[in-house]
Amino acid sequence: MHIDKDLVAASATPLVLGILAEGESYGYAIVKRVNELSGGRMQWTDGMLYPLLHRLERNGHVRASWGTSEAGRRRKHYAITESGLQTLADRRAQWSVVADALRQVWETAAHPPFPGPAPAGGIA
Repeated sequence: MHIDKDLVAASATPLVLGILAEGESYGYAIVKRVNELSGGRMQWTDGMLYPLLHRLERNGHVRASWGTSEAGRRRKHYAITESGLQTLADRRAQWSVVADALRQVWETAAHPPFPGPAPAGGIA
């Protein structure tokens, strides 16, 4: 399933902040977690993730530090800050409103009245 880039962009910040609220992480692990959470339906790339992480860092929502993997390679780890936790709470409230509105409209749209005149010969 292809997910529209507007939906990916809109959900990226709360997804990353939510993942970091679970604990400190690094880029590849975040991409892997998004894949797990979406059942493989969201395929993020480094080119999409790292600009977001850098923006979140500039805005004070995450902090970065260098660490070393079990294999001895250096990699940057990201952790959510107090500001990031507040932003996550704000985004969660916003998404709740949007999701509720969508749920209501989709429930109505699932059983729309028959548009226009009834078909000739009655209902089949």
